[in-house]
Amino acid sequence: MNPIPSPPAQVTATLAALQLIDRLRARHGALLFHQSGGCCDGSSPMCYPVAEFIVGDRDVRLGTIGGADFYISASQFEYWKHTQLIIDVVEGRGGMFSLENGEGVRFLVRSRLFSDEELARLRDAGRV
Repeated sequence: MNPIPSPPAQVTATLAALQLIDRLRARHGALLFHQSGGCCDGSSPMCYPVAEFIVGDRDVRLGTIGGADFYISASQFEYWKHTQLIIDVVEGRGGMFSLENGEGVRFLVRSRLFSDEELARLRDAGRV
């Protein structure tokens, strides 16, 4: 009997992002990410101390990167549910309220489309 493959991760992170998450956690404690898609800093994933951000009732938890839960607003999820988000780090200024601000780098979302098979597994798991 062939085991049923698990659904793919909806969010992953590069080694550079994982290393930055580790540095930020050492300084600030438990972290979480939120992707809102709104104006201002909304196009970048924002990193917050867990105790300083209230997750909304409609926010969707995509998964965990580097031990930090990653949430996305429901409206953004509708646009991006067919893609895997890959969190990376690039040089530049972080979001005004995001913890990497002042580090000389910022988190960045890269993405790839899920294959038809991956989407089917996500549907079967109730994730899309």
